[in-house]
Formats: sequence, structure tokens, C-alpha cells
Amino acid sequence: MATHEAEDFSQPVLPGDAGSDYERYLNTLGLLALQKGPDEWVHRDELLFQVVHQSSELWLKLAWNDVEEAVAHLGRDEGEAALRLLRRAALCLVYVTTQLDMLEQMSPWEYQEIRKVLGHGSGFDSPGWREIRRVTPALGQAFHALREQEGLSVVDVYVRGREHELLYQLAEALLEWDERISMWRVRHYKVVARVIGDSVVGTQGTPVEVLGRLIHHTFFPELWRARNDLTALSKET
Repeated sequence: MATHEAEDFSQPVLPGDAGSDYERYLNTLGLLALQKGPDEWVHRDELLFQVVHQSSELWLKLAWNDVEEAVAHLGRDEGEAALRLLRRAALCLVYVTTQLDMLEQMSPWEYQEIRKVLGHGSGFDSPGWREIRRVTPALGQAFHALREQEGLSVVDVYVRGREHELLYQLAEALLEWDERISMWRVRHYKVVARVIGDSVVGTQGTPVEVLGRLIHHTFFPELWRARNDLTALSKET
């Protein structure tokens, strides 16, 4: 009888040079080489600073890709599929916001050494946030197209939410996304103020107080205004 040799699971089978398939699939050799090494640090907290920002860019990449795909689903009238992705994207922003806690573990004085090697680097140049600013307006347009197909106002979506459950859930998902962006901005502003101060100029020549003003920006003001309209409407009934 023919016998089959037992597969040797200790040996990698994927292409690459790393010692395991885990490392090869995730390209950990390249990933972990993206941070400066000890011989390059001006302060050892450069590792903390780079890890926080690089991992944030990965979560933002997932977030905006999910939002972009959600927009495509809405264009095909696939609201449930869009809703799943929007909930996941919002969770990405929760993680990005929570990671900011780590930056407050740096000494404000020691961070000044790191700041000297950042050049004109600024969060305003984040590719992840740039993509989020690109895809978010399209998300609103796709939602409102569906709403208008039903002949509903924004207030109607809430007043008649039990009749139009999916539209209601989508409206809330958009508001959640918008709120999570705002919450990151609030947290980011407070971290910057705590680390370098709230009356100074950032690395790109932008006053920190500009970050404070951005806190009040929303992508979907019509969804926020609807709360005021609902409160006023309730007093009329």
C-alpha cells in the first residue's frame, strides 16, 4: 500500500526569505524595518512616535477603503452590506483615537528632541486622513440619493424610522462616522496641547489653535441639525 508522508508544518511554503509563513505573509521583515533603529534615534521615544503614527495609518487605510466600498454598495442599493462596513470603519477610528494615549507617555521636554528631526512633517499631510476627507462626502451623497428615492426628508427618516429601518440605521452610521472623526480631532488637539502647548506653532507653521477650531467641523451638518428640528417638532405635537 502507498503511504503518504506527513506534511512538515514546521517549514514555510509561501515564497519569501523569512523563517515562517506568518512572517512571509505579513512581510514582518519589511514592516519592522520601517522604524528607525537605535543607532538612528535622537531619542529612544522616536520608536513610540513612529509606531503610533505608522499603525494609525494602517487603521486609516482599512477605514477609508471600507467607507469607499460602502459607497459602492449604496450605489447598488445594498444598504445592509454598506452598513456592515461603516460599522467596521467607525471602529477603526476608535482604535486610532485610543492610540493617541501613547503619545502622552512621552516627556514634553524630551519630545522637543524628536520634534527637531520631523522636518515639516505634520498630521495635515497624513495620507489616511486625506483619503478619509475624500471618501466621506461621497458617502453622504450616496446616502441622500437613497433617501431622496424614498421621497423622505432627513427629519422623515427619523420620524418614520420604524417604517424605513435601513435608512434610519444608515443615517446613524453616517453620524457615528462623523462623530468618530470629531472625537479624534478633539483627542488629537488635547494631546498636541499637552505635549507642545496650545499657543505655539506646529512643525508645518500652523498654529496649534487651528486644530482647536477644526473640532467644530462636521461632514454631515444636516444630520446634526435634524436633532434640533426633531426637538422643535416634538414641541408642536
